[in-house]
Amino acid sequence: MHRLVIEVDGQLYQLLENAAQLHHVTLEAECRRRLATLECQSRYVQALLAEMRADEEPWRAEGERVS
Repeated sequence: MHRLVIEVDGQLYQLLENAAQLHHVTLEAECRRRLATLECQSRYVQALLAEMRADEEPWRAEGERVS
């Protein structure tokens, strides 16, 4: 699995946390949601998101089999 580290200031972090709680998702899911809105604007972001989704697939499949 790849690891992505993003440095944000305290105010932005708090905004992201609040938005995640509002949408009933994890902080990671909120960041992905926001990145997805940029997807059409950047080929780099498109590639990054595709890679992250591919990395996540085995976890999803495992979770579906267990449930």
